[in-house]
Amino acid sequence: MKSKDIRVIIPALNEQKAIGHVIEEIPKDWISEIIVVDNGSSDQTFATAQELGVIVLKESKRGYGWACLKAIDHLSKSNLKPDIVVFIDADYSDYPAELIKLVDPIINGAADMVIGSRNLGIKEPGSMMPQQIFGNWLATKLISYLYGTQYTDLGPFRAIKYDALMQLKMNDKTYGWTVEMQIKAIKNKLNIQEVAVNYRKRIGISKVSGTFKGTVLAGYKIISTIIKYL
Repeated sequence: MKSKDIRVIIPALNEQKAIGHVIEEIPKDWISEIIVVDNGSSDQTFATAQELGVIVLKESKRGYGWACLKAIDHLSKSNLKPDIVVFIDADYSDYPAELIKLVDPIINGAADMVIGSRNLGIKEPGSMMPQQIFGNWLATKLISYLYGTQYTDLGPFRAIKYDALMQLKMNDKTYGWTVEMQIKAIKNKLNIQEVAVNYRKRIGISKVSGTFKGTVLAGYKIISTIIKYL
């Protein structure tokens, strides 16, 4: 049972078939609000989420960071100031019930930010493309070498104190969102933890690793972001 005000942010682009599963499996007795940000879908993602009674926003500027920033803007304008913000993808590759594992260290005062690590958990065969696995390995090694902090993953399933999130002044609009958060957390001396989360094949095709262009652009943005904040 929740003891904190926890808000869940779900960026979504053409996830009509998956978004309902994600929303339905989030443990409702732990959270106060679910915010889906439709990032310009051409299918029924917006309507499907809306029918399930969650907050649904629209962000026409394409990009994972744009969608996350839209939700953060919604929170800041509401003046409710939640205790914890959770980010989870809309493709049903994560296990929403594992949200409890991410927020528990924050609730107990042991962490400011918790990253769900797929590399510490069990990955269904084929759930991550070879280029994703290599890119994750390279990025985390670079962060370790350049910043002295060892991550095992850049997994998008994560929880962070709202005040800490505001402190980071997140700025990236596209593929560099997750790595920007992890680097800024180091530079702001946040108490960071990783917990094992499981991972399965997503519903549908990835907009990033599912295309050559997306893979190249994401890789370039992640590496350039790591170097940018040195």
